Formats: sequence, C-alpha cells, structure tokens
Amino acid sequence: MTHPALAREQLDRLHDRMAAYVARGELAGVITLVARRDEVAVDVIGTGAIGGQPLRRDSIFRISSMTKPIVAAAALLAIEDGTVVLDEPVDRLLPELANRRVLRRLDGPLDDTVPAHRPILVRDLLTFTMGMGILLAPPGSTPIQRALDELALGQGAPSPQGAPSPDEWIRRLGTLPLMSQPGEQWQYNTGADVLGVLIARASGMPLQQILRERLFAPLGMVDTGFSVSAAQRDRLVTSYLTDPATGAPTLYDRPDGQWSTPPAFPAGGAGLVSTIDDYFAFADMLAHGGTHRGARVLSAASVAAMTRDQLSPAQKAATSWLPGTFDHLGWGFGLSVVTGRDDSGAPGSYGWDGGLGTVWRNDPARELTTILLTQHAWRSPSAPPVCRDFWAGAQAAAQGA
Repeated sequence: MTHPALAREQLDRLHDRMAAYVARGELAGVITLVARRDEVAVDVIGTGAIGGQPLRRDSIFRISSMTKPIVAAAALLAIEDGTVVLDEPVDRLLPELANRRVLRRLDGPLDDTVPAHRPILVRDLLTFTMGMGILLAPPGSTPIQRALDELALGQGAPSPQGAPSPDEWIRRLGTLPLMSQPGEQWQYNTGADVLGVLIARASGMPLQQILRERLFAPLGMVDTGFSVSAAQRDRLVTSYLTDPATGAPTLYDRPDGQWSTPPAFPAGGAGLVSTIDDYFAFADMLAHGGTHRGARVLSAASVAAMTRDQLSPAQKAATSWLPGTFDHLGWGFGLSVVTGRDDSGAPGSYGWDGGLGTVWRNDPARELTTILLTQHAWRSPSAPPVCRDFWAGAQAAAQGA
C-alpha cells in the first residue's frame, strides 16, 4: 500500500481553520493549495465578493508582489539567451539610469547628493540592491518619497491605471537620485519594476508578450496576465483593504476596475493576476529544477541561483526594513529564501507574498508547495494570522503523512 504524501485528517483541520475565517466574516473567501510529491489538495471556500457568488477553483486573484518571482524568472531566461548579462551595468539598456547620484541622507533634499560609487548592475535589480525602493514610513515623510509619489513611481498599493508607459516611467525614475549606493543594501520593490523595463528593451517586446511566450504558454498559465479580458471578468474577485480604525473591509477594486483593461505600464513588481492552478504550474516548475511535465522551461542552474540567498551579511546589516527580517530570511532573485527558523517553511524554503492577500512557498526539505489566495490585503508587512495558520496546517499535513 502506498503511503499518502499528505495526511487527510490534517487537511480537514486546515479546512476548518480557513473556513472559520470566512464564517467570522474576516475573509470573503479563500483558496488553498497544498502539494507534496504527486498529491495536490485544493480547497475552495467562501465567495468572490462579500455577499457575492461562490468562489471557483479558476477564480482570478490580484497576486501583487507574487509577480516578482515570475519577472525574475523571465530575466534569467534573458540571461540564458545572452541578451542580458547578470553582472553588466544596466546603462546599455537603460541609459536613463547611467551616472547616478545618491542622496547624502535619506531624509535630505533631492539636490544634496554625491556620485554613485559604481553603476547599477542587472544583478542589483534581481537582488533589490539597486539603491531605490519602498520606504516603510508614512506617505510623504521625506522629499524622495514625495517625489516618487508625484511621479507615479510605485510607492503605494498596486495601481495599474496610474502609471505612465515604460519609457516614460524609466525617464521619470532617472530624474531622481538613488536612496543608497548601488549594491549597499536591500530595498523593496523598485528593482522588479526596473527589471521589467530592462528585459522588455533587451528583447524588443512588451513585458506581457515576453511572459506569455516564455513562461505562461509553456506552463499552461492561461489566466495569468496584467489584466483580464471581458470573458474572464466574472472570475476576477473583488479586492478589499481593511479600515485601520474599525477593522472592517473596505473596497479596493472591483472586477470592472483597474485590472479590467491593459495597463500602460505592466508592473514587474506587482501587476499580475492569476489563479491557483496557474501559479502552481510556475511553482511546480521551480520545484522540479526548471522542468514542467518533462519539458525544460528554465535551466537548473538558473533555478538554483534564483532560490539561493544572494545577500551578503553587510547588505543585510545595512537594510532598514522590519527589524529582524534578515535574522531568518535572505533574498535570492525576486523571492525570499528561508535561512533560519520561520513560520513559512524550513530552511531552504523559498517563495514570496502578495500584499493584496496571497502567499506562496516551496519547501524542498518536505517536497512541499503551499499557496494561499485571499482577496483581503495585509494590514502591515508582517504576515497576518491567516497566513500563519495556513502554513502551520499545511506543514502538519506533510509531517503527518
């Protein structure tokens, strides 16, 4: 008799935990996927909108920052092709970012700068060490934040209809100084948006076309993109924020909202929508060393580099993010890597989260893939209780089998 890869009793307990969030009204709906070896368990609970129709397995979610690993994989394909070089300056493809200046002080005036010690490298975009990123501070707290907001350069929640075309976006970014020296420290998000512009220029194709041809089509990701078509719209869930004063959900985006038409700027940092099965195809490809159903999509060497901690101790020490973040995490290419004790997985696990309510991890030690999709945004950069409960339940299902 073949021993099951997942424990049914633990999966039932996980269902009960997730269903309780829906029953209490904390979530409209939730889809979970727990996969180990050849077993894949998908659970669909609740509705696609508060008081709306039941969720479907093929419901479409805004995956926000879970876009980043996909764009990183596309960049690694460009590196494999030789159209991009990992350790080359970005200047060849992004001359707007040549000859950078750097703020003397993060809270200082925009004209108080020094020359960059070196150019920004393609590697810096993948590792988020280019010298620019989102600041964990109230909006408008510093001159650089105000300038980024005024130029629509992605300091807040995803807003696909608010950004200009890629050429204009990178031109605007090039008018600002960097927050820190290239290669000095990890700073969140902006590197992924810049990376999307770079690989589009390298290929001579829009980012959405690159992703479709190199990743989505080979992986069968038919519902993943930067917007939904009219035929898909009834499957796009409603997205919610949480009122900080009352804790009540507030509307962020409807199915006919910002993702209902193609954006001018396909944001490599947070722009994609996807389904549970589409994202699993991507995650499973990485788990199998770059192959999907026996076909090579990404080289094993690229997968190994992508999923290995690429940050030095000095880069981690210089980073100003959540205190203690890099005590147990590192950063590969476009995703996090667990390096110590962490709720999301054993050391060596990798993946990333979407601030609009989604998480993904591959845990090689347990041969485990976990994906959680909700339509309720996180209230802080720290994972909410539903994520921690999901990870605990999924790991119990793997351990109990």
